[in-house]
Amino acid sequence: MAFPVRAITLDLDDTVWPFAPIGVRIERVLDQWMRRHSPATADMFPAEAMRTLRERVGAENPSLAHDMSALRRMTLEAALRESGGDVAMADAAYEAFFAERNKVECYPEAIHALERISARLPIAALSNGNADLARIGLDHLFSAQLSACSFGSAKPDRAIFLAACAQLGVPPAEVLHVGDHPEADVAGAARAGLRSCWINRADDHGRRLQWRHDEVEPDLHFDSLAGLADWLDAALPAPGDRTRSTHA
Repeated sequence: MAFPVRAITLDLDDTVWPFAPIGVRIERVLDQWMRRHSPATADMFPAEAMRTLRERVGAENPSLAHDMSALRRMTLEAALRESGGDVAMADAAYEAFFAERNKVECYPEAIHALERISARLPIAALSNGNADLARIGLDHLFSAQLSACSFGSAKPDRAIFLAACAQLGVPPAEVLHVGDHPEADVAGAARAGLRSCWINRADDHGRRLQWRHDEVEPDLHFDSLAGLADWLDAALPAPGDRTRSTHA
């Protein structure tokens, strides 16, 4: 192995599970919730209008760009207020959203790959989203979880990468960040001094992205988390084997 790896930081959305189907379900569930509890809000803000409102709220609150939870709650409050609904219902509406947001369907190989990886190295979830690993039922595979919402800034800010390394107690040069996004994950990790692994999954038509970032290239490149698990199996000693070095 050309570089040491003592810990992993791992993106979640579109790395461990696809986010697009979650987003579709969230819109449907919120619309149904509003139609039951605040019909005037549902009439004024059907799914597409609610999406536009969320974009407006985000544009009006750039300082909260890292906090998806706060922006979602503010959007629900604005929808209720502008439609003459009861703004006090925003908490219950948010809970309906958050419950659906944490109903994820992992990529087919992801859970087994994470089990293999976590048996070798500590993993810290490092996400710009607001998924809750305990609700999802995957927290036992992670040593830590750090989100943009809780930290106060989002990837690719180097500070959030360094904070995750500090949680793990491992120097950045010995941490491998794994994610799907060329800028937020790969370039962001590189600027913070971490190693990077690009998970470049095929789309529904079997096509994969071409690397087009001039500033940096990923240290590793796989089409699934299973590929990373295989690489770690080959590069690292077996768990519990203290006779071999973890460095190349």
